[in-house]
Amino acid sequence: MSELWLPFYQPAQDPAPLRIARGEGAYLYTEDGRRLVDAISSWWTNLHGHNHPKIMAAIREQTERLDHVLLAGFTHEPAERLAHGLGRVLPKNLTRIFFSDDGSTAVEVALKMAVQYWRNAGRPEKRRIVALENGYHGDTVGAMSVGDDSVFTEAFGAMLFPVERAHSAYCYRCPVGRKRESCQIDCADHLNEILERGKEEIAAVILEPLVQGANGMIVHPVEFLRKAREACSRHDVLLIADEVFTGFGRTGKMFACEVAGVEPDLMCLSKGITGGAIALGATAATERIYEAFLGADPDRTFYHGHSFTGNPIACAAANASLEIFQTEPVFERIETIAAIHRERLAALRAHPAVGDTRQLGTIAAVEIAAEDAGYTSAVRTSLYPFFLERGILLRPLGNVIYLVPPYAISPEDLHLVWDAIAAALISR
Repeated sequence: MSELWLPFYQPAQDPAPLRIARGEGAYLYTEDGRRLVDAISSWWTNLHGHNHPKIMAAIREQTERLDHVLLAGFTHEPAERLAHGLGRVLPKNLTRIFFSDDGSTAVEVALKMAVQYWRNAGRPEKRRIVALENGYHGDTVGAMSVGDDSVFTEAFGAMLFPVERAHSAYCYRCPVGRKRESCQIDCADHLNEILERGKEEIAAVILEPLVQGANGMIVHPVEFLRKAREACSRHDVLLIADEVFTGFGRTGKMFACEVAGVEPDLMCLSKGITGGAIALGATAATERIYEAFLGADPDRTFYHGHSFTGNPIACAAANASLEIFQTEPVFERIETIAAIHRERLAALRAHPAVGDTRQLGTIAAVEIAAEDAGYTSAVRTSLYPFFLERGILLRPLGNVIYLVPPYAISPEDLHLVWDAIAAALISR
């Protein structure tokens, strides 16, 4: 008999997995009758609450019409409607949508598009990729390559392609030794220097705009993203914005790029695209990039695809999620969450166990001052079960406690989560 092999799970260290029977709103219910507040949106995917009626109805209705059809030489209404719906909320320069399966594949698509774009444009030497320190872009080989070295990539170094890495704006651990109140975002100069030196060979820069998620919820000043955009434009290098995590309202705007007033050349989407109900990925591109793949020469074709690209059921869920943004006060809920985050973080900053606090929109983080800082910190090992025992799903990123709640969470439940974090700090 076969058994589950769970992701990111070490039986020798982690609590026994909980069996979840159902979900509703901000709650998950275990088979033995416990209720958990899902304070991380089940790996940052769930936007409007578990089992939102509108999304579930859209899925049911679509299963009665069309389960799946290949999106090579065929198309269907849910995919076309979703492409048009995304076009209404994306930066205006992103006019073409390529669907895939999840965040990692959306990143792989963007990287391949960037490299082949320059090949099709007669510049095959422009094939190198620049990424940021502390970045994370997924667990497939290309996505791992552009992510920074970490416990996620350590075993696979021989498989990864070389990437030049620029400083990120990790203000708490500033890479150039500045203090935030007096700096001029000097860390961005490193990226500009790399592009100046290698612009004839660099195809693209990939970054997580404003918030680097898996490596500690590192929040960047908006000026850093603006300077990155300016540097890419100046040196004729494509900018890839990995909004797999930050997209669909997490930062207070529909997309993090919107917060900074920046338009990338390629954007990667997933996680919240379907409201968290079912897997789907998308890569948005400019018309300039799309047109480079057109022509009578078959070598110009983008030879990339996935069996379940543009799955009709997933597209139906995503269309319903976009409609919820139009028919419900989603951004009012987002601002309520953000306001509570600001209030509770302000009360924790002076705590001796707290090294740094960070927040943007619905994303909040408390970095615990720890000698073993990083994903494998013992802080996580002790605090993860601490929160579960209190009926809260929080999975610290090593020594960083973070919240990314569904927008349906009530103020009372959000304060309950913050009360548990405060109690965790007292226990240290």
